Amino acid sequence: MRSSGKGRIALDIGGTKFAAARVAGDGTLEGVETTPTPKVGVWDACAALLGKVAGTEPVDRIGIGSAGPIDTVAGTTGPLNIAEWRNNFGIVAAVQDLFPGAEITFAIDGGCAALAEYRYGAARGVPNLLGMVVSTGIGGGIVLDGQIVRGRTGNAGHVGHIVVNNEDPCACGGVGCIEAVASGPSTVRWAQAQGWAGTTGIELSKAAATGDPIGVAALHRSGTALGQAISSAAALLDVDLVVVGGGFAQSGPLLWDPLQESLRRHAGLSFIKELRVVPAELGGLGTLTGAGALTLDS
Repeated sequence: MRSSGKGRIALDIGGTKFAAARVAGDGTLEGVETTPTPKVGVWDACAALLGKVAGTEPVDRIGIGSAGPIDTVAGTTGPLNIAEWRNNFGIVAAVQDLFPGAEITFAIDGGCAALAEYRYGAARGVPNLLGMVVSTGIGGGIVLDGQIVRGRTGNAGHVGHIVVNNEDPCACGGVGCIEAVASGPSTVRWAQAQGWAGTTGIELSKAAATGDPIGVAALHRSGTALGQAISSAAALLDVDLVVVGGGFAQSGPLLWDPLQESLRRHAGLSFIKELRVVPAELGGLGTLTGAGALTLDS
């Protein structure tokens, strides 16, 4: 069922930035605004951003995509990369207080990104897919039969915590999660432990592109682990398309070639032998676009 209201807002809650925009009837984002995620006063920054986007116009529907873990039953978010909210923040109630009477739909960021790619991006016409975001952390989302799979608490598709080794400690409290191995910061930490002197994923990718042996090895290690995690998830979900976005996923062939090689090695079951992994098309606006799509459906 389509919403008849015109006052739609999308909100993307990320570990490094928040983004918000008005949403047109065709899902187009209008007037996108962003703000860095602060260390303290996180809600104040978020509220100010929403107020700026809303202006004086009425708001009747709000879609929220948030880094996880989340709890859609309780309406809370506890992103591992937002220390002030790590013990769960009541995001739905807080937004409701700002916009009394507005209908709020809440989903994990990876689910929103996957939905956006299905409707508007690299997965158009493919109703069964896994979406991944490889950036500061690794998130994900599942779309089956054209709908986000939410799970008991809304965290279905949180593929960043598929286990790929028994070595790297993860911020979630576990060991060997793909996020602890192949996210941008995790790859940088591994490279630094081998003697590399840089500090960021962008620097590491550039170093690898110039032939730096540690940089090449670091991207190869992360790409291989990503292929392993993706093949495991695809076998579980019975999908033949995986869309990968996020800043660190843009590291080029030195990440993607070992990813594809790893897929060929691990994706052996007949129903995933044709598994395709493609770059996301919507870039940094994927989650926000998906949050906007939530406001178009009842």
